[in-house]
Amino acid sequence: MKVEPIIDVKSIKSIKKILSDNPRDKLLFIMGINSGLRVQDLLALKVGDVKDVKVGDRVILREKKTGKENVFIMNKEIKIALDDHLSQFESGDDNFLFKSRKGRNYPLTTFAVTKYVKRWAEAVNLKGNYGAHTLRKTWCYHQRKTFGVSWEVLAKRLNHSSPSITRRYLGIQEEEVEEILLNVI
Repeated sequence: MKVEPIIDVKSIKSIKKILSDNPRDKLLFIMGINSGLRVQDLLALKVGDVKDVKVGDRVILREKKTGKENVFIMNKEIKIALDDHLSQFESGDDNFLFKSRKGRNYPLTTFAVTKYVKRWAEAVNLKGNYGAHTLRKTWCYHQRKTFGVSWEVLAKRLNHSSPSITRRYLGIQEEEVEEILLNVI
C-alpha cells in the first residue's frame, strides 16, 4: 500500500511534541524526516556510528536495499535528539541505536516503525495512509515544497535509479497542478 508524506508542518510539530517523553522514538521520527534515508537503513545504525558525530559531520553507510554507499549529515535537530536519546540509556558502541524493547540487542523492525507512524499520525488526527516510508517521503516533500529543491537533486540524494521512482516521492497535490493552470504566458 502506498503511503503519504506528512504535509502539514503543524502536524510534524505536534508529533514531535507527543514524542517529547520518548527519546528513542523522537530521534527516529526526527532522523527519518531530516535525513531522507530509508527506515531499514536508520534501524541498522549502531550507537558507535553516530555517538561522536558533530553537527555538520557526514555519516557514511551502505544502503541495505541497493548496496550503494550513502551519507547523511548530522544537522542540529538530529544532534539534539541524538544526545537526548543517548543520555537515557547505557549502551555500548555495538548496540543498535533504535533498539527493540524485546531485550537483547535487536533493532526495531520496519513493521514496528509502520505501527508507530500510524499511531503518531492518528494521534494528531491525520487522515490517510501512513507507515515507515512516510518519514522518507515527508523529507522529500518538504525539500521540494518548503526549500524548493529540484527533483533532480532529490533523485540523486535518494539514490533512485530512475526519475519515475522519484516522481512517486514528490507528493504533488492536485491543487498544485490546478494552480499552474492559472499562470499566464
